[in-house]
Amino acid sequence: MSDLLDRLRGRGWRMTAQRRVIAEVLDGDHVHLTADEVHARAAARLPEISRATVYNTLGELVSLGEVIEVSTDRRAMRYDPNAHRPHQHLVCGRCGTVRDVHPTGTPLADLPESERFGFTISGVDVTYHGLCPACASSA
Repeated sequence: MSDLLDRLRGRGWRMTAQRRVIAEVLDGDHVHLTADEVHARAAARLPEISRATVYNTLGELVSLGEVIEVSTDRRAMRYDPNAHRPHQHLVCGRCGTVRDVHPTGTPLADLPESERFGFTISGVDVTYHGLCPACASSA
């Protein structure tokens, strides 16, 4: 599990019913939901939750650094609660499934000094693309 709820409680984040249900929906490994998916799952648990509350809470969680926004293609932004565990993403090009992956090595080490153009690099985002087993078997 991602430990999102524990991290938020540790920060003293005011845990309203709406915020709690959003955090619960986001908690876990391999969670990469769109805002609309978060809203639908949260509304199933708390029918009165508004779309605006979901969007505002997601924005706050991103600002706090507790959730990261993941852009895997030209589709909707996805929200990943595994903000404190370094990882990359594996994306199915057909159905859009996203999985967290933890490759060995350091992607930054693969960029030669001559290709850094004097930049001080603060991070690396790598996304692997392919077909998940279900999509590959139906191809």
